Amino acid sequence: MEVRARAPGKVILAGEHAVVHGSAAVAAAVDLYTYVSLRFPTPEDNDDELKLQLKDMALDFSWPVGKLKEVMPELGCNPAEIPLYSTEAMKAIASLVKEQTIPEDMSGLISGLSAFLWIYTSIHGNKPATASVSSELPLGAGLGSSAAFCVALSAALLALSDSVQLDFSPQGWQMLGISELDLVNKWAFEGEKIIHGKPSGVDNTVSTYGNMIKFTSGELIHIKSNMPIKMLITNTNVARNTKALVANVSKRVLRHPASMASMFNAVNSISNELADIIQSPILDDLLITEKEEKLGELIEMNQGLLQCMGVSHSSIETTIQTTSRYKLSSKLTGAGGGGCVLTLLPMLLSGTVVDKVIAELELNGFKCFIAGVGGRGLEISFMGSL
Repeated sequence: MEVRARAPGKVILAGEHAVVHGSAAVAAAVDLYTYVSLRFPTPEDNDDELKLQLKDMALDFSWPVGKLKEVMPELGCNPAEIPLYSTEAMKAIASLVKEQTIPEDMSGLISGLSAFLWIYTSIHGNKPATASVSSELPLGAGLGSSAAFCVALSAALLALSDSVQLDFSPQGWQMLGISELDLVNKWAFEGEKIIHGKPSGVDNTVSTYGNMIKFTSGELIHIKSNMPIKMLITNTNVARNTKALVANVSKRVLRHPASMASMFNAVNSISNELADIIQSPILDDLLITEKEEKLGELIEMNQGLLQCMGVSHSSIETTIQTTSRYKLSSKLTGAGGGGCVLTLLPMLLSGTVVDKVIAELELNGFKCFIAGVGGRGLEISFMGSL
C-alpha cells in the first residue's frame, strides 16, 4: 500500500512585515506543490530501514530500524495526541542526522531531516518505510516550501495510521475532512517549529486548508475567493536573511515611530480592502476586470510602502521595472531583500505578452512560474491494495 500526499506553497498577497506590528496580512495557497509518497515494505522485501529520498536533489538518507530502537526506545504514540518533543528526543534525533552525509552547501537540510525523523517516529515508531519527496517549490524563496513538506509528510503518515478514516480505493486526488485537516495542521506546525523555531503557523495553515487567510495579531480568518487570480511568480534567486530584514524594520520603527505607524495603518487598510475585493461576488466579466484593476493598484501601493520600510532589493526593483513596462502590477512577497516577486496577470492578458515578460525576466537570471492563487489545499491519493 502506498499513499501520496500533495500540499501547496503560499504567497503573501499583502501585509508582510507590517503584520509583525499589528497590521492585517493576507496569505494564499498557490498551485505549486510538494509531494510526499510513503510505502511500507512487504515481508518479501526483507527491508529493515527507514529511508528518505529527496528526488529533486538526488539525495538518499537511511536509518536501520535497529538503530532507531537503540537511540530512541520510546517511539510511537497515539497520532491523535501530539507529544511534546523533549530535549533528550531532539538530541537523539540530532545524533541520527549527524550520521548522514549532507553536502556542505545544503546544511539547511539538517532541520528538515530532524523534522522528518521526529514526525515519522512519533506516529509510526520504528517501522521500516520509504518516503519520497519532490517539489515544484523553490527552497528558501519565501513560498512556504518547508510548510508544504511538513503538511504533505504529516498527511501521508497519518493516512497510513489508525487515527483517520479514509477511502483507500484508488480514485485520484481526494480532500480530507475538516477533523483530519485539523490534525494534519497540528502535526505540520510541530514540524515547522523544529525547522524554524517560532513560526507564525500561517504557512502550514494555508498549505493545509488552501484558499486564503487573513491574519492579524495571531487571529486567522479563512477567506474564500470569488474570483480567479493568476500570478507570475519571479524567483530572483537572491538569498535573503528574514531575521535581519525584520530587525531592520523594527529599527526604523524606533527611529521614526509616527511615520512607520502611519505606514502600518496604510498596509492594514490595503490588506482589508484586498480581502473584501476578493470575497465580493462577481456578476460578469466586466466586474472581474474592474476588480483586477483595483487589486493591481493595491499591490502597487503595498510595494511602495515595503520600499519605504527598506525591504526591497535591486533584483526586486529590476523585476518591477520590467513588468511595469507592460503595465502589470508587482510586489515582493514574504521577507523581501531578494526572494520572490508577484505579478498580477489579468484574465484578458494575452499569452504573447506573458511570454515576452518571462523572456525579459529570465535574461536577468531569474526563474519564472505561472500559478493560480487561492486554490485547493492538501490532497491525498492511494495506490495499490491493503
